[in-house]
Amino acid sequence: MTITPTAADTEADASPPLKNGGEQETERLPVHRLVSRATGRYIARIQPQYLADRPSAVSELARLRRGVGKRAHEVEDLWGIEAMDDLAVLLKGSGEFSRPEDAEEAVFLACTLWALHQQSGRDQGMHQRNQNLGGAVRALIRAQGTAGEDEEGSPLRKRLVRIGTAESLDSVAVRLREIVLLLRDAKVPLDYARLAGQLYRWQHRPDRAGVQREWGREFHLAAATAGKKGRPTASGTDGEAIDRTLAADEEYGGYAAGE
Repeated sequence: MTITPTAADTEADASPPLKNGGEQETERLPVHRLVSRATGRYIARIQPQYLADRPSAVSELARLRRGVGKRAHEVEDLWGIEAMDDLAVLLKGSGEFSRPEDAEEAVFLACTLWALHQQSGRDQGMHQRNQNLGGAVRALIRAQGTAGEDEEGSPLRKRLVRIGTAESLDSVAVRLREIVLLLRDAKVPLDYARLAGQLYRWQHRPDRAGVQREWGREFHLAAATAGKKGRPTASGTDGEAIDRTLAADEEYGGYAAGE
């Protein structure tokens, strides 16, 4: 199904610069950023239209939800979704070590989870830039009325830990789905583009420990976030940041979040 972008969507969906030959310059970016970009662009096109109750977007999300809990390309009805097409274009020329199957699994899992998260919600987009997984779990704990020291011992924190200790992508998918359903009930959004990049890296065993540390760091840094989202902490850094050496556009390659 083709989703027709609005003018605002097109303006926000910034593409990477072109090289002299006219091809998009993607090979210089790490593959996990290309995975994030493909996911972010796709959701950016659909989310505003779903919030506006456009039939094509409503139908697209219904299709995506049929893929929850499945592997990429396992559901024939989801062959050729635009997120995969975007990914294929971005990965072209990225090198033979890009692990395209891992990239496809990461994009597919993130997009289907977003569709589940967004289900029946029209008041706000459930994909929100800079709301990382650890921060979303912390926000969920607070939304349920737990604060202070009790946050560290919360069952929700233990759910996050279980994601970090999973040994297979299928286990990660099941445990993420459990959290996403809770986030949906509490209307707590999540950055699915960032999550997709992390899921790509997680599938590569040497990178897995780094992703696990990120999820833990996200949870703890969120505790230092005071007031409204994005307000600097006492140390002068953004409480939602993970890699303090990267600006948001650098981390995501400048994709449009469609908020």
